[in-house]
Amino acid sequence: MSYLKPYRLQFFLVVLALAVSAVLGLMPSIVTGEIVDEIISAPESIKRLVILLVAAFMLLSLSQIISVLEQYINSWISQMIIRDMRNQMYNHLQHMSHSFFTDEKQGDIITRMNSDINSVSSVISGTLTSIVSNILVIASSVFYMFYTDWRLAIVGLVVIPLLIIPTRVVGRKRWELMSAAAEKHDQMNQHIDETLSVSGSMLVKLFTKEKYEFNKFSKINDEVTAITVKEHRAGSWFHVFMGMFIQIAPLLIYFAGAFFMIYGSDSSLTVGGISIIVSLVNRLYQPVRMLLNVQVDFIRSLALFSRIFEYFDKKQDIVNPENPKTPSMENSEIEFNNVEFSYKGGLPVLKGVSFKVPKGKMYAIVGASGAGKSTVIGMIPRLYDAASGSVRVSGVDVKEFDLEHLRKHIGTVTQDTYLFNGTVMENLLYAKEDATREEIENACKIANIHDFIMSLPKGYDTVVGNRGLKLSGGEKQRVSIARVVLKDPKILILDEATSSLDSISESLIQTALEKVMEGRTSLVIAHRLTTVLSADCIMVLEDGKITHSGKHDELLKSSDTYKLLYETQFKKLLDNLSVD
Repeated sequence: MSYLKPYRLQFFLVVLALAVSAVLGLMPSIVTGEIVDEIISAPESIKRLVILLVAAFMLLSLSQIISVLEQYINSWISQMIIRDMRNQMYNHLQHMSHSFFTDEKQGDIITRMNSDINSVSSVISGTLTSIVSNILVIASSVFYMFYTDWRLAIVGLVVIPLLIIPTRVVGRKRWELMSAAAEKHDQMNQHIDETLSVSGSMLVKLFTKEKYEFNKFSKINDEVTAITVKEHRAGSWFHVFMGMFIQIAPLLIYFAGAFFMIYGSDSSLTVGGISIIVSLVNRLYQPVRMLLNVQVDFIRSLALFSRIFEYFDKKQDIVNPENPKTPSMENSEIEFNNVEFSYKGGLPVLKGVSFKVPKGKMYAIVGASGAGKSTVIGMIPRLYDAASGSVRVSGVDVKEFDLEHLRKHIGTVTQDTYLFNGTVMENLLYAKEDATREEIENACKIANIHDFIMSLPKGYDTVVGNRGLKLSGGEKQRVSIARVVLKDPKILILDEATSSLDSISESLIQTALEKVMEGRTSLVIAHRLTTVLSADCIMVLEDGKITHSGKHDELLKSSDTYKLLYETQFKKLLDNLSVD
């Protein structure tokens, strides 16, 4: 209802149109009674009959015109609400912490963003207005039935309680089936997303798993179909039960009307009056049936809303403080003070990590996989928050920073470079929308990628493909470096930026990175020690702790872990030297 509030004036017009339509809908029944009585009392009065018929036709036409207007406004309201809800969901998800996207299935996120929210349209334009419309039709019909003859009205209404009994049971069953069907749809979307993506489809082909994945998909599809069929079948006998009693009511009215006319002392009841009651009952029971169906559908739709609001209710762990700070970043010093961290429900990843990176210096972190290196650097732009201890930039705890101000001054180059499916130019402008052509080309020259881009068929207007797959790993990496150069950050973070590249690409990128790091505070993570040998300080991270730090030569003497990493990577070279 909160989503409906901004459009309450338009919804009032819908309700008004439904009310007018409900009143006009009485007229054909009233005119029918008048026609019957007119024929019995004055069979020769053809002129009055024609007038009554024309009046009924005009009223029906007016009712239909109002109905079209109501449907137009109602459709507009539902689409506006979907737009608002989709915007809110996208904005909400954008500000969820990084851990949310590592924990949730992508297919589940897409389902709730698209199909679940789109289904709200039928709830607004169908369920909600159907409730209002049917209540108005029932109210107007019941009023005029009692106005015509209270005894026959009671006879016509006596069946209604028998229709309500099974409604709750059917609604509960459809809720359960709807929830189960939604879960299966999530599984299907996840399977489609994983196996029909560029990387996923390639993996399937390379391991010849086409048949295996099809069988897996087919099984999920069969389960979705079975649950959906059960859901649609759940209310079938319920509708049959209601239909039987709806057919009985007119027979009871005719019988009671004849009885009252023959044996009753009240002469005010006419054949036309009986016809009016029967006509209104036929008009009444369809809305009653629909209203009971709406109750079932409404209960079913609650399962849909519970899925949508489940995401809205998820807490945004990384948020701006009440009074965010925007300190100068000229002193871009980074300091970790006794930082501890663990992922949800997991073992501690960082255990009292402390170090300081002075302004303009390049520090490196090395260690085995799983030691917590990526977690450390993820805390600087607040992708994660420390459980205890503090992470400070320019002397200020990052939790006190304005998030946009903090992240605007941090540039990150990762191993898994992500490019949007657009042109090279569009991907570069993502860092700085108003960058000039000269700035873009200078950034690409620093990243050693300008000459390659110019050799492409359309130069900077060449489309890079999904996730940039039309480019090689080294080319994508250099484009990402150029993007960071355009951003011109005070702090540079390199997360294994060259670990998966060939030696030529690594050399080009290493040269580019040296230019980018000049004058910037840099923190580098690398498996390949060739990229960190020139660091001002190398820190060894073991089991969530900084165990040793110093220059390369110092660590070879003081750290067995560093020595092992060095000897493992340079073993072949060392063996060749010993042979010589």
